[in-house]
Amino acid sequence: MSTAPASDPQSPEPAAGAKAEATPAPKPRPKLVFDDPLDQQSSDDTDRGWGERPPAGGGAADLARFLDEKPPHHI
Repeated sequence: MSTAPASDPQSPEPAAGAKAEATPAPKPRPKLVFDDPLDQQSSDDTDRGWGERPPAGGGAADLARFLDEKPPHHI
């Protein structure tokens, strides 16, 4: 046996200089938000969420909407 201390090849902490160069600064963790989710408007609460078009106004736009939404038994 040797009296010299053995160096551990798999040491858990690398040298201070190598560690600073190898790893970038950690990203900040996202903040926890404790707001009530029901206070926020979802996409289903809007006409656009239900597939509605924004109001265009005009006869041609109304006719196009009528023809798009006409039930199949009215063809």
